[in-house]
Amino acid sequence: MPGLVVFGRRWAIGSDDFVLPGAFELFVRLVWWIGILVLYTVHKGQFNCPGGGLLHSYLLGLLILLASIICALSALVYISMQGTISNPGPRKSLPKILYTRLLLYFPEFIWAVVGAVWVSDNSVHCEKTVINGVIGTVIASWIIIVFTIVGVVIVFDPLGGKKTFYLPDGVSRNLESSQSGQLLYNVKSSATRVWEKRIRLLCCCIVQDDDHRVAFTSIAELFRNYFSDTDLVPSDIAAGLILLHQEQDKMENCPKEPEEVLCHSPSSLVTDDLDVELENAAHYMLFAAAAYGWPYYVYTNPYTALCKLNGDCCRNRPTDSDITGSDRHNFHFGSILKITGLQYRDFIHISFHNKIYEIPFFVALDHKKEAIVVAVRGTLSFEDILTDLSADCEDLTLEEVLENGFVHKGITQAANYIYRKLINDGILNQAFTIAPEYKLVIVGHSLGGGTASILAVMLRNSFPTLRCYAFSPPGGLLSKSLADYTKHFIVSVIVGKDLVARLSMPNMEDLKRRIVRIVANCNRPKYQILLRGCWYEVFGGDPDDFPTELDGRNQDALTQPLLAEESLMVHRSPSYNALEEESRLNSPPQYPHLYLPGKIIHIVEECSSRRLCSSDIKYTARWSNETVFSSILISPKMITDHMPDVVLKALNSLSQEHGSCLSCQTRDYNPSAV
Repeated sequence: MPGLVVFGRRWAIGSDDFVLPGAFELFVRLVWWIGILVLYTVHKGQFNCPGGGLLHSYLLGLLILLASIICALSALVYISMQGTISNPGPRKSLPKILYTRLLLYFPEFIWAVVGAVWVSDNSVHCEKTVINGVIGTVIASWIIIVFTIVGVVIVFDPLGGKKTFYLPDGVSRNLESSQSGQLLYNVKSSATRVWEKRIRLLCCCIVQDDDHRVAFTSIAELFRNYFSDTDLVPSDIAAGLILLHQEQDKMENCPKEPEEVLCHSPSSLVTDDLDVELENAAHYMLFAAAAYGWPYYVYTNPYTALCKLNGDCCRNRPTDSDITGSDRHNFHFGSILKITGLQYRDFIHISFHNKIYEIPFFVALDHKKEAIVVAVRGTLSFEDILTDLSADCEDLTLEEVLENGFVHKGITQAANYIYRKLINDGILNQAFTIAPEYKLVIVGHSLGGGTASILAVMLRNSFPTLRCYAFSPPGGLLSKSLADYTKHFIVSVIVGKDLVARLSMPNMEDLKRRIVRIVANCNRPKYQILLRGCWYEVFGGDPDDFPTELDGRNQDALTQPLLAEESLMVHRSPSYNALEEESRLNSPPQYPHLYLPGKIIHIVEECSSRRLCSSDIKYTARWSNETVFSSILISPKMITDHMPDVVLKALNSLSQEHGSCLSCQTRDYNPSAV
């Protein structure tokens, strides 16, 4: 589990991560060595050609070099297979073997240069088979060297040097408060700068202004806070997720108490009937999906979308609709028309403008439901991702709520932007002037669902009859008081094990603790966990039994932060102690619990097999509550259950099933029998 410490710094790779890549390279080296040995043996007496003496020495030296590398790799793989994730003791000698293996790259580099020079020498006239063999050897050597350099860059940890400052043995570990505070400040500042540079690099293709710089710093601090108290390398997280998934599947297969859900619709309002809300949700999900524009339309119609968008529907751009933002070739608006089935004249305002905290939306007249629909787009750009990740909390005060409510900062700013557009620019006034008897409905999916929910809260006083349908909104959105308040006018729709609906900082902290706990208790080597997990995910089977060697270990110890391999085995770093003291002083949670908005409809897929199901998938829906989504579930469908096409498919299936049931009841009804 701890990051490997070599060359005096910590790296983003564990001492047990060399099994699979080392075994692969060992196989390649063995085949290579055998091929060179055969080549040398067959042509042993045929080195009298011009340049043959150098060729003989080259092949002989290459055989010795490859044999040395094979021995080093064999030892590296064997040592890396020992111990468990949380028990690196049997792998203490691995750094020495790794140093030996790295030293062998120098003669290999020299031999690759010699081979390249020999091949490029026009005066060499040896047998063509030998020349081709040397060319293959040179190419293979350079490929391995390049991949090694790339691997070193990938596992390089910019903060590695900050995590290897340890107190010498015999020196008191009680640092002065000023020294401890300064060290902690330096570590935090360095970590924040590193994360900020990474985010800037990922977002290098977008124009960056003051809002972006503030968001970069805020998101960098978020990532720094989340990862500062762990020493998990990426493969540890992968192993932990695999173990959690199998543990979760094993628990699902065991008899359990009925889930704490509301299995009937609340009796407070007649319109809250589950079947009615499912029918409305299926209808309005079309608007939420249409807000994505042409990417969604092309994704759901990959073979015909471009031809249809180039047809008559997009030849004439409407002049009476208020359209802002870039829509090259009119593809976005054409897709919205195709998905919703509306006409040009039904659109009041369309905005494709997209910046951080400013997301696209449109306002349209829905004559079928007699509603003015505000549809907000979900995440589709880097700017939207930055809005999602601006997960700090800010206050949202309402007169109807007794206490101040907390909301997601980035999504609230996006809702404020749309609110100003709707009210200050007179968009809603224009819509209600055209259709004064229509009701206001706000919809959105994912980020759009969260924005639509907060926008509905803001507009509730001015439009008491408004309704909001939030499809797969983020889990960390509203405080408990606001979430309860929104149950009167917001309906959230969640499908299956959707990750985003369970995504909040407390849930992420819980996931981190679960990963640390399960990898610390498992006595399987990491390579076995990864191989077994890949087989389980692809081919299925029974979940693992999770044998443990630490059953009697104190659970509090399993949740303590882990910093560096040596700190677990010998002593703790000063930054570890400072972080531990800070966590004790700040006992209240750093991030308040935020919840899904409104009443929650949870749609679950019915399938006899956990794996691939038939095309005729059946769904069930029920009223649920926020406690069901208080933990992140690991599943292959945790991402696909969030996709808008899957949500729309599930809602359409339930709506059609309900319609067919009503038809059957009407057909079977016999008035003469009454």
